Amino acid sequence: MHASTMPTVPSSNDDPVVWRRFSPAVAVTLSIFCAFVAASHLYLAYDPMLSELERNAYHFACFAFLCAVYYPASQAGAVKSSKALFVLDTVLGLAVAVSAMWLVLNENAIYSRGVKLSGADWLAAAICIAGAIEFTRRVAGIIIPALIVLSLTYVAWWGQFIDGVFGFPGLTIETVTFRSIFGDDAMFGSIARISSTYVFLFIIFGAFLLRSGAGDFVINLARAVAGKLVGGPGIVAIIASGLTGTISGSAVANTASTGVITIPLMKRAGFKPKFAGGVEAAASTGGQLMPPIMGAGAFVMASFTQIPYERIVAVAALPALLYFLSVAFFVRIEAQRQNLPPMPSEGQTLGSAFRQGGASFFIPIGLLVGMLVSGFTPTYAAIFGILAVIGSSWLTQNPMGPRAVFEALAMGTRSMILTAVLLVSVGLIVNVIATAGIGNTFSLMISDWAGGNILIAIVLIALASLVLGMGLPVTAAYIVLATLSAPALAGMISDQFVIQQLAAGSLGEGGKAVLMLGAPELMTALDDPMPQAEAAAVIRNLPLEIAAPLRDQVVPATVATAAVLSAHMIVFWLSQDSNVTPPVALAAFTAAAIAKSPAMATGVASWKLAKGLYIVPVLFAYTPFLSGDLPAMLQVFGFAVVGVYALSAGLQGCMERPFGWIVRILCFAAGTAAMWPGLIWVNVAGALTVIGLLIWNIRSASPRATPKTPAQADG
Repeated sequence: MHASTMPTVPSSNDDPVVWRRFSPAVAVTLSIFCAFVAASHLYLAYDPMLSELERNAYHFACFAFLCAVYYPASQAGAVKSSKALFVLDTVLGLAVAVSAMWLVLNENAIYSRGVKLSGADWLAAAICIAGAIEFTRRVAGIIIPALIVLSLTYVAWWGQFIDGVFGFPGLTIETVTFRSIFGDDAMFGSIARISSTYVFLFIIFGAFLLRSGAGDFVINLARAVAGKLVGGPGIVAIIASGLTGTISGSAVANTASTGVITIPLMKRAGFKPKFAGGVEAAASTGGQLMPPIMGAGAFVMASFTQIPYERIVAVAALPALLYFLSVAFFVRIEAQRQNLPPMPSEGQTLGSAFRQGGASFFIPIGLLVGMLVSGFTPTYAAIFGILAVIGSSWLTQNPMGPRAVFEALAMGTRSMILTAVLLVSVGLIVNVIATAGIGNTFSLMISDWAGGNILIAIVLIALASLVLGMGLPVTAAYIVLATLSAPALAGMISDQFVIQQLAAGSLGEGGKAVLMLGAPELMTALDDPMPQAEAAAVIRNLPLEIAAPLRDQVVPATVATAAVLSAHMIVFWLSQDSNVTPPVALAAFTAAAIAKSPAMATGVASWKLAKGLYIVPVLFAYTPFLSGDLPAMLQVFGFAVVGVYALSAGLQGCMERPFGWIVRILCFAAGTAAMWPGLIWVNVAGALTVIGLLIWNIRSASPRATPKTPAQADG
């Protein structure tokens, strides 16, 4: 097989490996098949002629074959692959694809035999599961395959040898095999459904936007808006990466696509390479938090929580804006600290940016949001959004003809390979979690370790997300982490309301009756107010069999729903941290390669810039930031903006001018006070202190030297 360089396409995932190289004829043939896969999924979304199980199996079959072909068994095979190995991988991919379809087409026959597998069923199941494990190893390394093997053997064998809460009596191999394929949470279950519908369709939508030139428009728009500001090139990166990230589905792909433009731009403006790379990585990570798509996260969360999509994106907007402001503050402060001037105009205006490509971005996005808010399903909205991209592209300088449509379809499928394989395979782990009750046990452990303290629970979840992020893309990491920890976190958030009611002596008759079962010594004191700390100690010490029904009696449905949404949003935000947190920092390492800066130094810079990933989830837990009450949300947002600015200034030692450690400490204290939950007078005092420090900083500093030109600045 002749080697030829594969075209580079934006990936929808954190792709750590290199594709196999193909001859031109093979590459064209595979592109045709990729376009067919995308087109067939779009048709099935519009006209679901297959059952959900059949569609999910077809989805896995297509991407298992593509994974076998595109991803060789070893990295050496990507560069130097023999024809024999290519043929062997093709046969393997076909075997796994045929096995997946065989199993679902014979589902009725399996049931008619009393859920007994025939010899052919056994062979197909073995090939299907082994293929999922092997392909996961190829795309994501050894961690996730090892977890799959440990999970399956746990319920089939070694779980019975464990004492305590994690002990499991064990199931027969036939039962484990059947549930791994046909279970509600298994390979072809709920997570595969998310992959075959929401995630894939919006990856295709993103591919069409990128192919239509919307990515170039985003860069031009950002230059027109922010190019002339102090720190303008960094703010350009934030705007461009934020808008691109919400459609690309991946912080790494976003970094690679927009970073090749924004990072050199920042370096020319005078920012140091590691800082430029850190800005791009932090901004690209934020793209996954930006409504209306959130890298498909909004749809996955809606499916998991049964909370309407429109509510999720409505409450997610202000937190996402706060995150990007936190990065922008850092950029401006760093520009002031280094005395960097605004960049000269390059002739780009809002008008010219819109004329060149604005229609192909805003018309499809506007139609998409309008359809979703109007009650159309995400699948229908994605289909018509894609059609809108094609139509609106003819209003720009980059009209999409048949060739461009074909390339976008093929690009979308290739970008989905890693995510599809991982999401379907992760079903094997999630199925074991559900079968063995590990999710409930893990939630209880989090509650126990945290002692009812939400902040400690958030730290534990952040650590778990960092570990999961080493082997899973964001969507898959969120799914696994939400399964394990969101119930416990939602319960602890709901308990805050219970504590308030107990402290006020307002539990109600139902709540009192339940509480007296767990704390009968309080029988005579339930009608009287008690100190908040004492009420918190009572609730946190209740056993689960009392705490759960107490929540059901006391917590209103709207508050309980808000608690569930807050818990899932916390998990979703924290699942992004592997992109920017060493030692993993996948997006930061990608940015470092573009910036030609040290990988770990860039990772540290991106971690510092992306501190909003850790601050905002705390606000979710302790404030009404996601309540849907707009005045309350705006109040939290306003104080948080001031607080985040103060923390940024304290970390950088500068506002409009540099300052020393005493002022840094004051900034940290005032910023924390501005965001402190539940005490408005503390928030006001903190905000006023920050404003006073800023006024003092501007007035008291001595005149500065003429700003450096980009050529003079230390790049």
